Formats: sequence, C-alpha cells, structure tokens
Amino acid sequence: MELFDSHCHLNDDKFEQDREQIIKSIYDEGITKLINAGYDIKSSKEAIELAKKYDFIFATCGISPNDVPTSLEKVEDELKELEKLLQNKKIVAIGEIGLDYYWNKDNKQIQEEMFIKQIDIANKYNLPIVIHTREAVDDTLKILRQHQVIKKGVFHCCPLNKELVKQALSLGFYISFSGPITFKNSKNADEIINMVPLEKMLIETDSPYLSPEPNRGKRNDSRNVKYNAIKIAQVRNINIEEIAKITYKNAETIFEI
Repeated sequence: MELFDSHCHLNDDKFEQDREQIIKSIYDEGITKLINAGYDIKSSKEAIELAKKYDFIFATCGISPNDVPTSLEKVEDELKELEKLLQNKKIVAIGEIGLDYYWNKDNKQIQEEMFIKQIDIANKYNLPIVIHTREAVDDTLKILRQHQVIKKGVFHCCPLNKELVKQALSLGFYISFSGPITFKNSKNADEIINMVPLEKMLIETDSPYLSPEPNRGKRNDSRNVKYNAIKIAQVRNINIEEIAKITYKNAETIFEI
C-alpha cells in the first residue's frame, strides 16, 4: 500500500537533528510521494532544496497569513522574491496562503492583499493554490468568489466547518484531512468526512504538527498519515487500501504529478 502525504513541513526546525533519517523512514514505510510546503521565502527555498534532493518529494512555495510582511510596501518585495523561486519544475502549487484571524486580527488588510496577489501569481504560472484558513472562513470564501483561481487547489488541514466544506466543494476545491479528524473530542469529523466526495479528498499530516491519535502530542511526521486514512476508511466503510489509492490519485491529479 502506497500513501501520499499532501502537506508537511520537513523544512521545520523540529527535524533539524534527524531529517535525513526521518525521510528515509517515511519512504520505507510506504509514503512514496509527499508535498513539502513553504510558508515564507526562507522555508519555500528550503522546500525546493529538499525536493531537488529526493525524487519523491515535491514543493509548494508561498507566504502564509502568519508570515506576511508588516506593511503593504513590503508586500511587493516579497512577492518578487516568491516569483523568482517558481522556475523549479518540482514546485507544484502556490502555498500555503490564505487568512488567519486566530493569531492576528490587526493586519487583515495585509493578509488579504497578500492572499489576492498570490492567487494572481498562481494564475500567472498556471498553478493550484494551497489554502490555510483559521477563524477567517467568510473572508476566505469571499476572496475566492471574487478572484477566480484557474487551477483551483486544496483547503489544507481543512477546518471541520460544514458550511466551509460545502462552499469550498461548490467552488471546485479539494478538501485535505489531517490529524484532528482522529481526535476523540473532534466535532463534526464523521459528518464532514461523509460530506466530501471521495474524488475530492486528500490526506496530510501537516507535520511536525497535529499528530493524529494514537500519537497525539508527539512530533508528527509523514508516517502518521496512515492514521488519517484509517479514520476515513472506518467512517466511509471502505478498506484502507482503497482510501490510500483514491487519495493518492487525487493528489497526483490536483498537483499534476
């Protein structure tokens, strides 16, 4: 059985001591493709370097809402830096990008400006987007309705919000499930897993964060993506091999790998 982790952060400092060993273990345990996601210029460069080094690793480049510049004047400078990175063929999406009002509500204008301009870049380079949204559902959907994304994309680590999932699907986006669907106190998980058509479903770890049960609280890595697949298989009453196959194909399709 092969699995595709559609979003992780092997470029995170938490892997600094054993990154090469972990990457080998990931592949040996059947995760034969993964997307290593950037969230600012530095991490995007690091994602590219790992993708160059390993055939089974691909990269996204983007500036997340939690890493936007402090002023609108600096937005253009960072976007120019971002565009310079997009020549590499192993970059498969712009992301992660979006809005996050949980950590910072004081810079909404800059977050929205950066989100919209990175959608424009994605359209320019014919790439999908990887969306991060937290406590910003209405504004995220509003921007996506007003600014068409040609290649669509993925709601990564999608919040378990029924209206968000419904609207995201209506707009043509994929839904990516991460560790929280396995949490015992997770609300709406089963209902939302049943809402998402199998052909629009991805799985991810968002590692090193959000370890699923039974490893909740520990450092996460791509090997744990199997637990998300197990949860979906249980809810949908489908064997895990079929969920692995479907989500693998879906990731290959949206990222054109």
